[in-house]
Amino acid sequence: MQIHQPVITTNGSVRATWVEVNLSRLTKNLQAIRAHVAPAKVMIIVKANAYGHGLAEVAKHLSSYADYIGVAVLEEGILLRELGVKAPILVLGGIWGDQLPHYLQHDLTLTASSVERLEQIDTVSRQMGLKAKVHLKIDTGMERIGVHYYNAHTILESALKCSNVEVEGIFSHFANADSSDLAHAHLQMERFNEVLQFYKNHSLPMPIRHMANSPAILQLPESYYDMVRPGIMLYGVYPTSEIARTVPVLPALAWKSRVVYFKVVNPGHPVSYGSTWQSDHPVRVVTLPVGYGDGYFRSLSNKTQVLIRGKKYPQVGRICMDQMMVNIETDSAFNGDEVTLLGELDGESISAQDLADWAGTIPYEVLTNINTRVPRVYITEKNN
Repeated sequence: MQIHQPVITTNGSVRATWVEVNLSRLTKNLQAIRAHVAPAKVMIIVKANAYGHGLAEVAKHLSSYADYIGVAVLEEGILLRELGVKAPILVLGGIWGDQLPHYLQHDLTLTASSVERLEQIDTVSRQMGLKAKVHLKIDTGMERIGVHYYNAHTILESALKCSNVEVEGIFSHFANADSSDLAHAHLQMERFNEVLQFYKNHSLPMPIRHMANSPAILQLPESYYDMVRPGIMLYGVYPTSEIARTVPVLPALAWKSRVVYFKVVNPGHPVSYGSTWQSDHPVRVVTLPVGYGDGYFRSLSNKTQVLIRGKKYPQVGRICMDQMMVNIETDSAFNGDEVTLLGELDGESISAQDLADWAGTIPYEVLTNINTRVPRVYITEKNN
């Protein structure tokens, strides 16, 4: 396998806490998704630093395999253009008025979420002598951004009057596609279909329709329309532990650290801030150079586990900003030993879902919370 240069180095070597990203697994995951949703196109979602995997490297690697790229904010789109990414890029989030010239200058597709914003896009693009490419956002039940489905005719009619705007796409977003009860998801699709009827009624060409996020790809094949938007499942993580795993994907990220200190802790001697844990017998405790300053949640204190030499051990005491302690009882570990915080080792594994369950959150937050001070190391496997 080939290892790409890490993002952050210290004195020429990788920091003792790092993330490994398997680019070959990302490719395979995308291929599996594409095969499952065909003939629908695929927009890969790389917002939030590509779900913690590293926006630049992931987007550059996958851009030639994807039909479209989705980001959340303008800055993400500009960065990809500056890196030479040529694929179409849709900025999914809201727009500030004074940002509009930057979208047009960098050939980014805009989300038009209101009549006022659409008209503003048309005005600015006319002033710049450019044509803006937009996707209309319809709110079918998320109540975040977008024109309400029952008022959607206003933006559809307005778009017909905008001479400097090309309505390339129209989309909505599911609120509950990860649920075992899909009634609300089906209701959202019904509302979206009603909005789409406008184009048929007026004998207009249909824009690219897209609605399916990761949960919908797994559970709602009728929601694929013309394009799907895989996010977390692209990275090999399922949205919930209960959801049907109808597309085989594998985690592309492993989070690792090293033992940097070893000590014997006597009974009655509490460990870390707040003295929340102590043993009633002598134990061996090792220290790892990772903490909540790296994105390893403090709420995992005294709940989480790590893998050392293929065996799971409990973390003990409060997790600090930059360090945490692990109880290895009477086993052995040495300074420099590799530790797996998230990933697989010798048949054992700690998943993003495991960490989410212990922290009382969701896998999305586990991945996107990994701080950028943690270097990413990129791995490609031969014959992939």
